[in-house]
Amino acid sequence: MFRLDSYLFNAALVLLLLGLVMVFSTTIPFAVKTGDPFFYFWRQSIFALMGVVSCVALFQIPIATWEKWSVSLLFIGILLLIVTLLFGHEVKGSVRWLNFGKFSLQPSEFMKIFIILFMAGYLIRRNAEVKESVSGFIKPMSILVILSVLLLLEPDYGATVVLFGTVLGMLFLGGVPARQFILWLALVGAVLFVVILIAPYRLQRLTAFVDPWSDPFNTGFQLTQSLIAIGRGGWFGVGLGASVQKLDYLPETHTDFIFAILAEELGLIGSLTIIFLYGIIIWRSFVIAQIAVQLQHNYAAWLSYGLGLTLAVQVAINLGVNMGLLPTKGLTLPLMSYGGSSLLASLWIITLLLRIDFENKLLPKEANKNSNI
Repeated sequence: MFRLDSYLFNAALVLLLLGLVMVFSTTIPFAVKTGDPFFYFWRQSIFALMGVVSCVALFQIPIATWEKWSVSLLFIGILLLIVTLLFGHEVKGSVRWLNFGKFSLQPSEFMKIFIILFMAGYLIRRNAEVKESVSGFIKPMSILVILSVLLLLEPDYGATVVLFGTVLGMLFLGGVPARQFILWLALVGAVLFVVILIAPYRLQRLTAFVDPWSDPFNTGFQLTQSLIAIGRGGWFGVGLGASVQKLDYLPETHTDFIFAILAEELGLIGSLTIIFLYGIIIWRSFVIAQIAVQLQHNYAAWLSYGLGLTLAVQVAINLGVNMGLLPTKGLTLPLMSYGGSSLLASLWIITLLLRIDFENKLLPKEANKNSNI
């Protein structure tokens, strides 16, 4: 009898439920101004319910069908980014959302999935070219540059970094020669550095990251408050709901800095537990990919590698920002941070991984049948 990958499923479920708890804890101080202290919790719960329902439907779609749709989905994603720039809703100087009544959509979150779906197919179609020719590297990078320009116009620097990290990781696993990969990696790094220098606020974030305490009330404010929150947590935390930093000290506590508040309330033990759970998900994604390789489910294998990479990059950046290891940038923590688009995209990534695992466990005859759908 078929069973879901228990490690992957249970780790994702615990993170989802704990995320709902932390969203409630971090949003109470400003949710009470709406007259309902559960306001943001109910909204996130609705997103979670929508995500679960949509995941049940998405799980029924064979991976072969995603392969057929991959190019079309990439163009749909690009179109959504353009529409967002033209008609999107501006929040704090960024135009990243499309409004639909009381709810909004952030296309960049779904683009992370679309580019992986495309790259998995590209690495199969152009495998020899990727390994032997410079053009095999330049073609996907050209698409990535177009996406990056659209994202930086919003601006969404965090999503740009995640896309670059994921695509470069997939190309490296795809067999791009090491010397060529290092050369292009250096070039990409130089371009991103120029982008940072062009926008003064990005340069301020970079210098603040190096020494946040030199200007703790201005450029280093977010990072110093985050470090204070983590430091207050100690071994076991100050207790769930007892955070001081969420009381209008640390900005974006329910999105970018939800981990800092979790560290304050649940301590080092809680923080390590969260990191461990993300480690399980990333580990399982690579195990599922390796099994797919052995079964010659090539597209599924590259897809699983890509999904694991994008989660790893996003989690690493978010935790690095919270702990002062990386410059501050707007990037949510998958499955935990407040935000409908982020939560939906994270749940869909888990669902695709579970679907790949499901197909890995099918009998060869059943697998061949599904591959022709």
